[in-house]
This record gives sequence, structure tokens and C-alpha cells, in this order.
Amino acid sequence: MHVTLRQLRAFETVARLKSFSRAAEELHVTQPTVSKQIRLLQEAVGLPLLEQVGKKVFLTEAGEKLYATCASWLEAWSRFEQTIADMKGVKQGRLRIAAVTTTKYFMPRLLGPFCKQYPGIDVALEVINRNRLLERLARNQDDLYIMGVPPEGLDIECEPFMENPLVVLAPADHPLARRKRIPFAALGSEPFIVRERGSGTRLTLERVFQEHSVPLTIRMELGSNEAIKQAVAGGLGLAVLSQSTLSLEPGEKDLRILDVVGFPIRRHWYVVRLRDKPLSVVAQTFLDFLRSHVTLLSPRAPQVGRAASRRRHGEWRKQVTLP
Repeated sequence: MHVTLRQLRAFETVARLKSFSRAAEELHVTQPTVSKQIRLLQEAVGLPLLEQVGKKVFLTEAGEKLYATCASWLEAWSRFEQTIADMKGVKQGRLRIAAVTTTKYFMPRLLGPFCKQYPGIDVALEVINRNRLLERLARNQDDLYIMGVPPEGLDIECEPFMENPLVVLAPADHPLARRKRIPFAALGSEPFIVRERGSGTRLTLERVFQEHSVPLTIRMELGSNEAIKQAVAGGLGLAVLSQSTLSLEPGEKDLRILDVVGFPIRRHWYVVRLRDKPLSVVAQTFLDFLRSHVTLLSPRAPQVGRAASRRRHGEWRKQVTLP
């Protein structure tokens, strides 16, 4: 029986996602290419592996048995390739990172220099909302995950690498924009523009309002930080966003950061991975680069003390085992 890694990768992706189109998207190839690889694999096996009924994809009995083993084969081969490359003194291979949408404001500033220093490493970055990222984490689809609120219910290792303060945004002409030391309770009479349910920022916002026993009035729910900033600038309400969303536009004249007691809320960005998953050579290379180049991500950040420096270099890494 002659099968190829390309065929197995196509089959594993279709079987996992239950979709030819989504598999093609993840593999960065066309759907006919995926279909061809599946057809060649089925011919080599001599039995059908997948059945498609309408738009739904099902595994046959033979497909179930192959799927149960091919994922481990592919992972083992990937580690072997990366180990050989490392033995040759060449950092190469594929690095898979999934990151929440807010990271789009700073991740390119890190990945640019990283890819320049390690041109042999092919980086696949998925920028998605928190719910989709958690789905990928649960399915062990990526090497590393970047997020602001590590999840509960998974056995993970997470490491903070950069501060992620949350601030209150208002239109520049809002009455509160001229006030100092605004009581938190004053926010209870203001409408808010918020992210979708499940986002890390919204989870933190709802928790903080609950802790202060202040009602949170939601006027509008939007799926992107840019849309929220435009809504705030248009006078539709206030918002709580990561200060990272403002880092590239310090002079935004239509917005003001309010001086509210209790803000900014001090949080961190975390790099997360499944604790029992072996760290690949390229993933370790990226982690080392992240720890030594974290200043690329926060060029406007103030000087930090020794404790913050220790956090950046992994001394505050924590093992998280949650029920």
C-alpha cells in the first residue's frame, strides 16, 4: 500500500473538520486538490474512507480506523522533521499559531522580525475570535495560542509575556472626558458598546461590573474593535477595550481614555499550549524569540521593574490544571 503524507494530511483535516471546503482553507489549497488527495488515498487503501451526504461528511468504518491513527503519525513525522533540521543547525518547519483578534494590533510587529531571522520557518497564523480559538485549542490544532484570558476546564500551560491593560473609551466631546477620578458607579448610567459573547474583554467587563454591583447597560454588540471605536466616536456609547487597540493610533482625535477609578484594569497577554503536548523545535524557537523581543510589541510602554522583566522571561510561567 503506497500512501503519501500529503494524502494523510488531507484526510486528517477533512475528517477532523467534516468539511472539504474548510479543510482546503486550513491547508491553503483548493478544494479540488483536497478531493484529489482523498481519492488517491481511497484507491490505495481499497475501501471508501469518507461518505458525503449533501454538505455533510461522514467517516466510514475504515475511515474511523485510519483517523484514529493518522493524526499521531503526522505529529510524529513533523517532530522528526523538525528534530533533523535542528540537528543540522537549521531552524525550519511549520509553526501554527492561533491568536484572538485583538492581537492583530501587535503580532505583525513580532512576526516580521521573527520570519526575517528564521526564513526557514513557515508561520501559519490564525486570527480568530475567542470561541473559535478555544475550539482549536480543544482539538489540538496549533502549536501555540495567544489570548488575554486563559480558559478554564483544560490542562494547559500558560505564560504571561506582555501587559494588556483595559481602558474606558468615550467620545472626545463626552461630559466625562473632562473629569478626573471618575467614580466607577458613574459608568452605571452610561450605555456601552461591547464585543460578542465569549470574548475575553467582555468576560472581564461583565465580571468587574458585577464585582462593583454596578449595572452594565449594553446598547450594541459588535464583532470587531474597529467597529466599536467607530461607534464610540459616533456618540453611541462608551466601551472598554484593550489599550493594544490604540497603540498604532495614539493621536485618535475623536476618542478619549476616561480617568475612571479602578482603570486601567491590569491584565496580561498569554501564550498558551496544552501541557502534555511536546513542544516542537520551531515552537520553542518562537517562545525564546518572544521572550527576548517582547519590547517590539509595546514600544510606547513605560519602563518596567524587575518583577515585570521576570514575567517576560518566563520566570512566572504557571502550570494550570483545571477541573
